[in-house]
Amino acid sequence: MEPNDIELVMMTRAARDDAAFAKLVRRHQARLRAFLRRLCGEASLADDIAQDAFLKAHGALDTFKGGGSFRSWLYAIAYREFLQIKRKEKAAMRLENALKAEATHSIASTGGPDAGMSLDLQRALATLEPLERASILLCDAAGLTNSEAAIAIDAPLGSVKTYVARAREKMRAALSVTSPSPQAETAARPGANGVLYAV
Repeated sequence: MEPNDIELVMMTRAARDDAAFAKLVRRHQARLRAFLRRLCGEASLADDIAQDAFLKAHGALDTFKGGGSFRSWLYAIAYREFLQIKRKEKAAMRLENALKAEATHSIASTGGPDAGMSLDLQRALATLEPLERASILLCDAAGLTNSEAAIAIDAPLGSVKTYVARAREKMRAALSVTSPSPQAETAARPGANGVLYAV
């Protein structure tokens, strides 16, 4: 039977077993990168943050207490890395403008939406406040629970629930005023659980 995340963490700690940690990387890297690409709007920056997050997680495994999931702990590290980069831009308005510019540049340079997202979906995400965007991406795209997302962004659980609800409402409104292509309809159609899109 394949060891779970906690067992792999313990194996890595016990003997500095890099093969065990490599399994953790393989298990979580695709979803973490997809989350960061949507959060950043720029694939290369997201990949850099993901790599840094794994390196920091490896170096800080002794601080992982196991009270929550390894995944939420890893996402918290990645989100802090993202915030450190964005804090250099000083103001929230500058942060929003940078995210929109990065998303636009990514679409223009690749000739299509980044990470399989429709143009309408990227535009709708760009209208959200940073904490709303992070919360809905963590909960709906990355599959974290509200509690795990709260740990990842270091926010109260009630606030995360509010951010997610507000983001879903804004996303539905933004997507309803566009005429999506068949690809966009597939990417943005809400599921039974209210999820707007999947990784």
